[in-house]
Amino acid sequence: MQTVRTNGADSHGIARPAMRAALVAVCMLLVAGCNTVQPVATVSDTPYDHRMRHPITITEGERTHQIFIGANRGTLTPAQRAEVLEFAQGWKHEATGGVIIDLPVGSSNERSSAEALHEVQSIIAATGVPPQAIAVRNYHVGEGSLATIRITYPKISAQAGPCGLWPQDIGPTANREYFENNEFWNLGCASQRNLAAMVENPADLVQPRGETPAYEPRRTTAVEKYRQGTGPATIYQNANGGKITDIGQ
Repeated sequence: MQTVRTNGADSHGIARPAMRAALVAVCMLLVAGCNTVQPVATVSDTPYDHRMRHPITITEGERTHQIFIGANRGTLTPAQRAEVLEFAQGWKHEATGGVIIDLPVGSSNERSSAEALHEVQSIIAATGVPPQAIAVRNYHVGEGSLATIRITYPKISAQAGPCGLWPQDIGPTANREYFENNEFWNLGCASQRNLAAMVENPADLVQPRGETPAYEPRRTTAVEKYRQGTGPATIYQNANGGKITDIGQ
């Protein structure tokens, strides 16, 4: 009988560590299973920054000006002369190539346009455009139509877009992008496109301009006031001279 009790105690002593090991293994499996059901963090296919979704690119575009010449006129109006002069002055500041003048052929104002061409060329040359940088070419139009003289030169331009693209549904969907609460694709495109159209010098979007020299008279006056210990503000002889109205006094 004593031997039976001893064997029973030994069997219970061996079974307890085995049960503990099995329990630990089950807990580890449960923990591993919980970890596997968690969503894996991924990077969205849509850039979060609108400047990356709709970047402003610097390309070489064109500036074109059109001149309407009447069939029986043959000369430019005073307003047209001013427009051609402003166009030619712009060539000196922003052009990357020569000036191309497209002359209509076959239109009702073909003859008058050819007569006005000499005036256009003289205005452009008077602003400093070299004669070898001016080229004239013909383009055919329908008979009886009123065509224009087109003046074109290449220039550096900034572009962005196109806008109005909706590659994904912004409403409730089962797609991953909807639950990530990111900006939709078209957001910010119009702002980027407007900025590209309004910038005067597209190179400013890439690098800053060099600093201009300081205004010496004003800087000397401010330094002299600082040396004397007085305020740098401008003192007007008539304090009310700059007022527009006396309302509110």
